[in-house]
Amino acid sequence: MSEFTIKMPDVGEGVAEAELVEWLVKVGDPVREDMAVAAVMTDKATVEIPTPVSGTVIWLGGEIGDTIAVRAPLIRIKMEGDGNQVAAPQPVMEPAETEELKPEQAASAKKSEKPVTQVPAAAPSPRPSPEMDKPLAAPSIRLLARDSGIDLRQIRGTGPAGRVMREDIEQFLAHGNEAPPAQQCLSKKTSREEIKLTGLRRRIAEKMTLSTSRIPHITYVEEVEVTAVEELRATMNDARKAEQPKLTLLPFLMRAIVKAVAEQPDLNATFDDDAGILTRSGAVHVGIATQTPSGLTVPVVRHAEARSIWDCAAEMNRLAEAARAGTATRDELTGSTITISSLGALGGIVSTPVINHPEVAIVGVNKIATRPVWDGAQFVPRKMMNLSSSFDHRIVDGFDAATFVQRLRALLETPALIFIEG
Repeated sequence: MSEFTIKMPDVGEGVAEAELVEWLVKVGDPVREDMAVAAVMTDKATVEIPTPVSGTVIWLGGEIGDTIAVRAPLIRIKMEGDGNQVAAPQPVMEPAETEELKPEQAASAKKSEKPVTQVPAAAPSPRPSPEMDKPLAAPSIRLLARDSGIDLRQIRGTGPAGRVMREDIEQFLAHGNEAPPAQQCLSKKTSREEIKLTGLRRRIAEKMTLSTSRIPHITYVEEVEVTAVEELRATMNDARKAEQPKLTLLPFLMRAIVKAVAEQPDLNATFDDDAGILTRSGAVHVGIATQTPSGLTVPVVRHAEARSIWDCAAEMNRLAEAARAGTATRDELTGSTITISSLGALGGIVSTPVINHPEVAIVGVNKIATRPVWDGAQFVPRKMMNLSSSFDHRIVDGFDAATFVQRLRALLETPALIFIEG
């Protein structure tokens, strides 16, 4: 018998450390070769760490939320035979649907045990039987299950090879996890729960703190009539080809932003406040704030200036799906020059969106509602929507912010202008 130490592998792109977001095993668990034992996060991509050996876990090198340096000890395994010739583990991204699925272990709702150095007295066999396999699930699905207080072993997966999908968890929450009967009398609740921010949620907190602490925001709100653009959108959807995506309002707004920033290039830019340098971008890389099971991400539609309405819609849909599945790459989640924030039907009347640092502008989309509008003779029903947009006041004066939003308003209220070149 011998011990094998798995070290934090080099996950590439010059990353020197990664955050431990999930242990997939605990001390005493049997593991087999190629089984995922931990999940770490670098930037906004979750990476699974497999074991190259079979054996029994005897030591864990950290707790959830810890930052582990590359090549630092991560986990120790008691194995049979000589482990000196075993290759170092390679990080594994979440597999695509067409790739071979590998067994994974369900997430644990409690924090991982602190490091120990003693082998349990009655260690299980290093070769687990098939009955000991845990459900297949992506890291984002295991995180959703943990946040929902669900043991994945309770759920029957409907994906390939029994893989647990997000729909399976939603179905379980709706029908398989009945709420307890209401109490007959009111009672005080004195419980308190401390939750450590880890993974994407911690990165979101850091990003929001950076944006609000370093950028003096100015928010400008304007009412926009979207009757004409909504009618055009419906007409185009009715006439679309089978391979074309269904249009929402956002592709029209993306194309309107392309035209507006061509007239005000300071708004399609990033600001390095340490160096005092504003970098204007000829390319319009539009970030689309997207809610995912793990939290808010901002996939980027690159070169919106070179895309048609249909192409903008298709790329936006592709990126949103990848972000929600947790498969979006680092390049797909970085490099935006201006961002759109929209909550759809939940958009409310007014919002104060936070700028995506180091950008200088963000366009917030509020919900569409039919309101009475005075046309000079009578009130008529019109589809109306507010744009709530924030700007870096160090770069964008109030007049410039108003000019930009009014240009967007003109383009959306007369959508034919969006398609006119020049």
